[in-house]
Amino acid sequence: MGYELYGSPGCPYTRDVREWLEWEGAEFVEYDVETDVGARKRMLQISNGQRTVPVLTLDGAVVQIGWQGRGCVV
Repeated sequence: MGYELYGSPGCPYTRDVREWLEWEGAEFVEYDVETDVGARKRMLQISNGQRTVPVLTLDGAVVQIGWQGRGCVV
């Protein structure tokens, strides 16, 4: 499965997590929860209803919500 990043294009913290994953050389799939209704539903299910992005998962389990204590509400 690997990493999955649920985020929003307008959220700078989503960008920061993406850049960190790229820096680490990690393979990941990114979902835009603003335009992808299915991804938004999955994110809400995985995060127990949290509406803060970014949400980073590894093999289906939440690794973190937000980035360094910050996030964007969608």
